[in-house]
Amino acid sequence: MQIVTRPFDLSGCDFSAQLDPLLQRIYQSRGVGKQDALERHLKCLPQPQSMAGIAAATQRLVRAVQGGESVLILGDFDADGATSSALMVLALNAMGFQAVDFLVPNRFDYGYGLTPEIVDLAAQKSPNLIITVDNGISSVEGVERANALGIEVIITDHHLPGTVLPAAAAIVNPNQQGCEFPTKNLAGVGVAFYLLIALRAGLRDQQWFEQQQISEPNLSQWLDLVALGTVADVVPLDQVNRALVYQGLQRIRAGQSRPGIQALLRIAGKNPARLVATDLGFAIGPRLNAAGRLDDISLGIQCLLCEDSQQALRTAQALDDLNQERKSIETGMQRQALAIVEQLGIDDNAMPAALCLFQPDWHQGVVGLLASRIKEKYHRPVVAFARADNGELKGSSRSIPGLHIRDALDAVATQNPGLITKFGGHAMAAGLSLHEDKLAEFEQAFQQQVAQSLSDDDLQAKLITDGSLDAPQISMQTAELLRDAGPWGQLFPEPCFEGDFKIVQQRIVGEKHLKLVLAPQNQPELAIDAIWFNIDTARWPNPDAEIVRCVYRLDINEFRGVENLQLMVQHLDAG
Repeated sequence: MQIVTRPFDLSGCDFSAQLDPLLQRIYQSRGVGKQDALERHLKCLPQPQSMAGIAAATQRLVRAVQGGESVLILGDFDADGATSSALMVLALNAMGFQAVDFLVPNRFDYGYGLTPEIVDLAAQKSPNLIITVDNGISSVEGVERANALGIEVIITDHHLPGTVLPAAAAIVNPNQQGCEFPTKNLAGVGVAFYLLIALRAGLRDQQWFEQQQISEPNLSQWLDLVALGTVADVVPLDQVNRALVYQGLQRIRAGQSRPGIQALLRIAGKNPARLVATDLGFAIGPRLNAAGRLDDISLGIQCLLCEDSQQALRTAQALDDLNQERKSIETGMQRQALAIVEQLGIDDNAMPAALCLFQPDWHQGVVGLLASRIKEKYHRPVVAFARADNGELKGSSRSIPGLHIRDALDAVATQNPGLITKFGGHAMAAGLSLHEDKLAEFEQAFQQQVAQSLSDDDLQAKLITDGSLDAPQISMQTAELLRDAGPWGQLFPEPCFEGDFKIVQQRIVGEKHLKLVLAPQNQPELAIDAIWFNIDTARWPNPDAEIVRCVYRLDINEFRGVENLQLMVQHLDAG
């Protein structure tokens, strides 16, 4: 593991003189050099008019509500899809739509997106209009089938489009060619939120709310859903997404979130008043995702739609039970995957540029998590496969910095026609399908493509830090400062520091967590609690380690109402 200090250069920056120098350094190293770029209020958000397709979608939805049409929301089976679906149902109902329902394809029966098969299932509900959320940009055949059945489709999506677009009534996606919307990083729920902003304005212009004698909805009441979906989908936290997440967090901290979110936080043991963005990603997101991975994400959507707190708590408990089952399945799969890599008989220097893993009994809904875990351990792009139907494999891929995984799959598909039957995704995560007898051919082609795209330096795992802190800065005050300076997340990482510490105490807690007391080497009388999760128990605890190089984050640990400083250890080097 190579430890690298993030460079910074404050020359040319335009920060307020009141901004703490530590924050100036941290922000600049993340590409932010102006005070106004730190704005997190809703007024900093760009207007929706510049998003391609949003005017056509708004006009079609205005006609739909005025005509009393039936609308069906077609979602995806992850947390982004769940929050997008719930947001659409809640907001459209509040705007006066009389018949709004949702449908999410079971991943094991129908696969991803608006397929012709799921359109036939949707047709049984007799909708006049289908609105996709967090999917649809690649559903050429599905939209064709819907059109044939007389059902119009509005697509809202954020995934990268292919060369052919569906023949939908409107496509709202900031990543489609020619779209002038200033950010391309919205999650699916962010795209849906922007469409609702435009729709509310369109209905206001038509004096719809006055005519129907209904209150114009305040869309900010659903920013908790937007924040959750945005963080859970691990999209880059540019200024727009930071503002959306920040405002959603503020609502949750103030006790103004959906009963379902409150219930999930209670089940996870999280204090809403102290919530940070990573809690959305690591505490709530996995519980929602577990429903889509193992069963049906509709349970997660129902939790988010709950108005009754007791019903929400019962649904949240069911989601937690599924998440525990998911953890058990994932642990077994991870053990098998590590054994496969070890059986390759290669060390880090001889490891291929990418890893393709498959076991016949792996769970299709968990291979994405498995790919992520193996990627983290070996710092290689990983594709993990599980069996689907009709001799096909479903693969889920995760990438490392330097490789756009969706573009890599596109290159493999272009150079090897017929090898991949279907693919799509983002820069860091993508999905694909291929026939099982093509696996060896795909592995070779994929590894060759990655090897051409990445350098030896790219394949070297790096732990990026923000340098060192003086001993007085290792404090509750600094931890609070950093907590309030977020939200932190993808491509806007939470500050991480390095320093030399003396180990005062070390012991295992739980199964494989290392509980420590550390003291800065230059101030040994200052004892600080620290914890390192999921350690290699063959190496730690280490009774011979006295002085260590520690990479850590500052955290505030709350226990029985008492708050104390805690270091969240990312790496220890005993030299």
